[in-house]
Amino acid sequence: MTIEWIACILVAAASLFYIFYLPGTLYLGPEKTRASYLRERKEAVYENLRDLNFEYRAGKVPDADYQSLRASLEDEAATLLAEIARLESIAAAPRKARS
Repeated sequence: MTIEWIACILVAAASLFYIFYLPGTLYLGPEKTRASYLRERKEAVYENLRDLNFEYRAGKVPDADYQSLRASLEDEAATLLAEIARLESIAAAPRKARS
């Protein structure tokens, strides 16, 4: 009986240690900037446009839905591209001032 209790306590302690242990250093990945987020979003929008075109050609999307979805995705892509261009021009301005 006591061996079972000891085994249960050891398993519980090991489980809690495994769940809550934090190593000394954590790798959090590269730091995300606004520009990198916008580039990722742009790629996702382009992929959605490709998928929409494929689905439309396959006959799975009605013409009216295709037109509205395409216009929406193209508007979003244009907004993203404008924002990326604005951020890149702001980032390039200090470099030109140093030259």
